Amino acid sequence: MAGHSKWAKLKHQKGKTDAQKSKTFSKLVRFIAVEAKKAKGDRTAPGLRTAIEKARAENMPADNIDRAIDKAAGSGAELEPVQYEAYGPGGAAIIIEGYTDSRNRTAQEIKHLLAERGGALATPGAAIWAFTKVEGKLEPTTTVPLSDEDGQKLSELLEALEEHDDVNEVYTNGA
Repeated sequence: MAGHSKWAKLKHQKGKTDAQKSKTFSKLVRFIAVEAKKAKGDRTAPGLRTAIEKARAENMPADNIDRAIDKAAGSGAELEPVQYEAYGPGGAAIIIEGYTDSRNRTAQEIKHLLAERGGALATPGAAIWAFTKVEGKLEPTTTVPLSDEDGQKLSELLEALEEHDDVNEVYTNGA
């Protein structure tokens, strides 16, 4: 049979999984770099140890982890944590956390993504009230019921935000 190749099928599947791994690994490298800067390269520091454990849980190669720590301990771009608050379709509160080397660039890119998909950047403190911190994660204290249309728009917005390189975590109270 012409056109039926196992390799062709595998190639497409491998391409998808490799793209997902690459995205995950790049976010983990940023996280490790920030924690390594804080710990000044000390691998026994709790923050860096947690970052390394997260990377190992995602099957990140040890060489990649070591390179990220060495690069952060040396000189390089200074990554800093950022947090943005926004409101999405249907009035759902959104908290966006990440790491960036340029606050201005990231803020404008996030603002653009929100505006494209029916959201708006909010001032600090405008959306955080709807969440409480539980074990390092934000949990919504109240939920906002959304129509099917608003729910679909919100899920598209969340996907677009998570695709962004500087974004690490996205939390929402939309239900």
